[in-house]
Amino acid sequence: MKKLTIGVLFGGCSTEHEVSLSSSAAVLNHLNLNREKYDIVMIGITRDGQWYRYEGEVDRIQEDSWSLHPSCTPVLLSPNRAMKGLIELVGTEYRFTPLDAVFPVLHGKNGEDGTMQGLLELSGIPFVGCDTLSSAICMDKAIAKTLVAAAGIGVPPFITVTAGDPVFETVAAAEKLGFPLYVKPAKSGSSIGITKVYNKQELMAGIEAAHLHDSKVVIERHVDGFELGCAVLGNTPYLVMGEMDEIELAGEFFDHEEKYSLSTASIHLPARIDPNKAKEATEMALRIYRALGCSGLARVDLFLTKDGTLLFNEVNTIPGFTAKSRYPSMMREAGMNFPELLDRLVAAAVQEVRA
Repeated sequence: MKKLTIGVLFGGCSTEHEVSLSSSAAVLNHLNLNREKYDIVMIGITRDGQWYRYEGEVDRIQEDSWSLHPSCTPVLLSPNRAMKGLIELVGTEYRFTPLDAVFPVLHGKNGEDGTMQGLLELSGIPFVGCDTLSSAICMDKAIAKTLVAAAGIGVPPFITVTAGDPVFETVAAAEKLGFPLYVKPAKSGSSIGITKVYNKQELMAGIEAAHLHDSKVVIERHVDGFELGCAVLGNTPYLVMGEMDEIELAGEFFDHEEKYSLSTASIHLPARIDPNKAKEATEMALRIYRALGCSGLARVDLFLTKDGTLLFNEVNTIPGFTAKSRYPSMMREAGMNFPELLDRLVAAAVQEVRA
């Protein structure tokens, strides 16, 4: 079997930069254990958008000190499909490193929103995860919910607000949904910028806070129930499901702090639900994955209401890959360990044919 040269992208211009560093460190530590199968090229992106090939220790990525390492060399992806790989700028010269595939371990804007995927598709380099269109769709909560609803799948009642919309009309439409409400930036991950509001005053403050992260905001009615997570792996029609998990909350909602500290929330794996309901949730997750054009991997999040109704929440196309992250935990519970998961992701990327 041919040894593959895999580029691992980390960091990025995103509020989830630090999460990417943690995820990529875990991915790199495992890929580096399989030197017979992979040559790894580490590609870091600083918060202000500078690209470097990094050849130092993985620990420095986790510590966020990697960009100070003397090995850092400015790089860019070759735009020439006849030269699929990385161009390193060494003084007045350049050096070319071919890449068989790229694993973009990037979260949030400029990483899993279709921008990086578009760049990779233009370059003709195979990559792990969803394509440009599905990445962009899934990142935009309003568009994803609209398409899922059009596919005949239930979603919580919501409205979309853009910067400049009349305040009176926005408040009136939101109040018709009924409090409490969640106010979310349309294109933001890790629950950043999300608030739960109980009245008009909190609603106005929540919209203002969400607009700090996005010009488009989703206002959604609170769901009285709990969240289920469904890990999906592969390219249609060959899809594999991980074990479903369940989030038990002690606080208001699964916010950014809780997602990465789990100080009061609990994640139950497998989910504590009836087998028939679990089967229904699995089938719904697969329908959503296909309806949104996902490939490679995604975590499909659902709500299960107290009356037993399943509703769509969101899709995360590049879920976390840290030690505590839900996606690899769900796959591990289903019998697929982390190294095997990474092998499957790389294999799916190399085999996927993109235009």
